[in-house]
Amino acid sequence: MKLLWIDPVGTDAFDLPIAQILEQYRRRGTVIDVVSFPPDRPKHLEYHSYEGLVVGDIVNTVRKMSADYDAIVIGCFYDVGLREAREVSRKAVVTAPCQSALMFASQLGNTFSVIVGREKWIPKMKENVHLYGLDRHLASMRSVKMGVHEFQVDHALTASRLMEAGRKAVEEDLAEVLILGCTIEFGFYEKMEKELGVPVIDAVLAPFKMAEMLAETAGMFGWYPSRMWGSEAPPEEEAAEIGYFTSYDPVHSHTKGKE
Repeated sequence: MKLLWIDPVGTDAFDLPIAQILEQYRRRGTVIDVVSFPPDRPKHLEYHSYEGLVVGDIVNTVRKMSADYDAIVIGCFYDVGLREAREVSRKAVVTAPCQSALMFASQLGNTFSVIVGREKWIPKMKENVHLYGLDRHLASMRSVKMGVHEFQVDHALTASRLMEAGRKAVEEDLAEVLILGCTIEFGFYEKMEKELGVPVIDAVLAPFKMAEMLAETAGMFGWYPSRMWGSEAPPEEEAAEIGYFTSYDPVHSHTKGKE
């Protein structure tokens, strides 16, 4: 099984740490590659205007590389470009952190809370929870007042703020499951689980394991992405005539996984 992780930002700062996490938890036989975009792209996607700038990059990457992969993960909790990418992914399944994390959380408890970086993120993330039909299970969204590039700077500070927000979510909001609402909040879920006594869903591991599972079931049962009705892909002839998907290669950094 071959899996591609797309870090949809213009920095490779997180490529290697994420690749190492995926390598640690991969199934035997899963090969993982991690890519990111050129440095002239946004370094984070905390603003919706930044999201808009990289959707085309995501679509082009998925369209170009899906022939070589069984599954692709878009590594941003906003699930940026997820619907658009699925439309052009051929037979490759495409997952993203928010939807995957919600699916796991809904199987592990009646209610969940999402621990986010900043209040700015909450409206979009609440919209996604509603879009995925799980808003009645949302106990709360708690902010730790940290941006994407702050999480991995001072681990003690990050751990303290995540723990404080998680404890309030469990004790005050009655959350039965916690979700870490950013892929760069990696490395903290185990300690939180031990201290808080509830499942804590990591935003890197959730879409990765969902992608592995869906790729496996596709091969076993033929459960490939549908191409009917709302899932219809653009006509190949039309795309080729206009050159929509051949104009440029948005991939800048490519971390190759081990066979």
